[in-house]
Amino acid sequence: MPVAVSSASSPSSALPGIAGRMLDRLPQVAERILSSGLGTTAPAADLPADHFVEVLPAIHGCARAFLRSIEQGREFTQDEVSAFVGPVVERHAEDRLPLRMLMEAVHLSAQQVLQEAVSLSEPDEVDQLVEFGSRTLELLMHINVITVEGYAAVEQSIYHPEREARRALCAALVDGQPAAGQAARADAVLAEHYAVLAVQLRTDPEPATAANLLVRRRIRILQHALDRIAGAAALHTFDGESAIVLLPAGSGSHETTGATLATELAEQFGTDVMIAETSWTAREAVPVAAREATEIAQLARLSGRPTGVYRLDDLLLEYQLTRPGPARDRLADRIVPLRRTPHLMETLDAHLRHGSDRKAAAAEIHVHPNTFTYRLRRIAELTGADPSDPGGSRLLAAALAVHRLRPAPGGPAVPRTVRDEAGTC
Repeated sequence: MPVAVSSASSPSSALPGIAGRMLDRLPQVAERILSSGLGTTAPAADLPADHFVEVLPAIHGCARAFLRSIEQGREFTQDEVSAFVGPVVERHAEDRLPLRMLMEAVHLSAQQVLQEAVSLSEPDEVDQLVEFGSRTLELLMHINVITVEGYAAVEQSIYHPEREARRALCAALVDGQPAAGQAARADAVLAEHYAVLAVQLRTDPEPATAANLLVRRRIRILQHALDRIAGAAALHTFDGESAIVLLPAGSGSHETTGATLATELAEQFGTDVMIAETSWTAREAVPVAAREATEIAQLARLSGRPTGVYRLDDLLLEYQLTRPGPARDRLADRIVPLRRTPHLMETLDAHLRHGSDRKAAAAEIHVHPNTFTYRLRRIAELTGADPSDPGGSRLLAAALAVHRLRPAPGGPAVPRTVRDEAGTC
């Protein structure tokens, strides 16, 4: 895993024995320990590399302290081990990473430690190797105890029941259902007004074995971000891809909450996060506000907008073009002849963004200007609208926007140059 870990201490080549040699090679040894454990254990192997970003520093720090204790001839206590291992175990437990999987990974890592010790030992160091193995088994015992107790603490804590109760309260408010009972179970006070935020992530399909783990990880990250940015009174219905967030009146200003939340989540998730927000909304009007905000956030995502906060005024064209009616359907029909020719869709998109600068448009999609011109003529033949004509260009721009926002069933995926561009009609 490409996580750099720097050593703050001086080289330990003068240290005698197996522990000293392992300290000399600790960054590489730590990476092999991780690869032998979580890095190769299903379903962990299907997770993104940054899912275990905190594990390698923990392995490195714990191993360094453990090896130092051997060199110093002293006990490496459970409290010392817990300082490195405890936070990692807690996060895995919150993500509900299977306990059996984590225990197996820990034992595979311990085996790697012993293999490293054997490879670094000299023929006359059998007694030292036996002692090293005994100390490693003691370390493994401490890690096992910390892991099991950590999982039990998370499962038995009131945090998860309260969190689920608050999610149920948010869902009841969004659905317009009676919420007094849910508020009592969540130990929350119903507010008369809420700020409504709709959150949308731009995500790609994940392996089935990792999907649930990734969703739980995202939920945990969003929960922690909300607690820090908006306070514990914030409610949400996040499912790993989208959410409604309710900020109760009296919980502080929400003017910068959306922008801060979008930026932080985008950094944490590694993808664009679009948020639509409303001002203070009466509790009984939350369902309507939530539907409107969700549609705006979805439009921002579908039209390729970058991370940020959006309101209706930012997406007026996209909003109007997606209203049901014969005009929208007729516009969509204009793109139908191009659906099976992605290179023509790509050409049209480049033309609409560069206008009369045909040379720049052709260069962007790596074709000769004459080829680009031929493709524009072909688009005119297939659609009945000439992209070189101002009126035809406006018509095709609107038709392409409808296609982006409401792709026709069975049509091919929109090319990346089309899909990723912000509203450029």
